[in-house]
Amino acid sequence: MVELGVELAGMHLANPLILASGVVGVSIWTLRRAVKGGAGAVTLKSIGPKPRAGHPNPTVLEWECGVINAVGLSNPGVEAGVKEVEEAVKSINAPVIASFFAEDAEGFGAVAERLALSKPAFLEANLSCPNVMREHGIPFAYEPESAAEAVRAIKRRVGSIPLIVKLSPNTHKLADVAKAVESAGANIINMGNTLGPGMVINLEARKPVLSNKTGGVSGPAIRPIAVRCVWDVYNAVKIPIIGTGGVSCGRDALEMIMAGATCVGIGSALREGGFNIFKKIASEMREWLDANNISSVKELVGVAHG
Repeated sequence: MVELGVELAGMHLANPLILASGVVGVSIWTLRRAVKGGAGAVTLKSIGPKPRAGHPNPTVLEWECGVINAVGLSNPGVEAGVKEVEEAVKSINAPVIASFFAEDAEGFGAVAERLALSKPAFLEANLSCPNVMREHGIPFAYEPESAAEAVRAIKRRVGSIPLIVKLSPNTHKLADVAKAVESAGANIINMGNTLGPGMVINLEARKPVLSNKTGGVSGPAIRPIAVRCVWDVYNAVKIPIIGTGGVSCGRDALEMIMAGATCVGIGSALREGGFNIFKKIASEMREWLDANNISSVKELVGVAHG
């Protein structure tokens, strides 16, 4: 019997597949559908200190090799967000991850403290969104010092709930950032977020398609970069990693795990595979494990490092 269950910072997940933030996790209904579709855990869309409309449409575009988006962190604000997380925790039969962002380190701490009242299984600090740089400056995830400062501010206020820190592939200091957030108290690293920003131009209109002009690139095109980032972070830290970026089948997920991920984030693949993509990926993982006489997915974490 092949075992897909994993332990993440002391929490048991039925399988290592996690609904990533910002794709469909915008309502309790979609979170329930993801769990029914086989997700081992679900992440809500990132919540900030105040309500935010995000960027005007068009904000999402499918292209030949994936998706480019600049939604712009639209959210109802932390006061409404606490109620959403509370409802999710009470009504969803899987670990709930509350994702959040802020404009400065103390803001991260304040939002985390409010969200902790709703008792999610994990908090996820989104230090890496590339689509609002002109508003909020360089993302915290680009520099070790700023990333660590945000994590320390969160841990000062919320020490009991395991903290996931969402990093970015868009920095040449990735290993140093990972070490810094681990030292500051992070319990898990989500590696990572979209690549870019990128741009797609409408030839007939003679201008960029997205209203924001640029956006984060996700989907199959970025998977090799995401795998390399997981590899680098695994070499840098001892805490668990969630490998996120371009995973759409069982072999993709196993590749992330062999690179060093304990769990795997699923996002853009839902646009084509729907909510049952989790069951599909899990089934393909079981088939490969069974064919290779491996009894538990946990045996494969980091094995590519030799």
